[in-house]
Amino acid sequence: MLMKINFQSTNFNVDRKLIDFSEKKIGKLTQYFDKIIRAQVVFKVENTSDRINKFAELKLSIPGEDIVVKKMCKTFEEAIDLSARAAERILKRHKAVLR
Repeated sequence: MLMKINFQSTNFNVDRKLIDFSEKKIGKLTQYFDKIIRAQVVFKVENTSDRINKFAELKLSIPGEDIVVKKMCKTFEEAIDLSARAAERILKRHKAVLR
């Protein structure tokens, strides 16, 4: 099953490198759970004086529910990496519960 990934950004334009990086990270999640229907990625730059102002939200639609992971970091790559790792743990747990 091929998952569809949608990207959305607030307060800036996403460049191709970030999209490619995100698609690679999110695509690997199908190794842990192959019934992911689609992924929604929202990038946002928060207006804070703090340097940690890059926000990434990853929403995975799987049969029966949605998994949502939100991370804020110094870079979008770091935020998407942490989100993907957290989603991986959730998917492994979800798969174990289904067995």
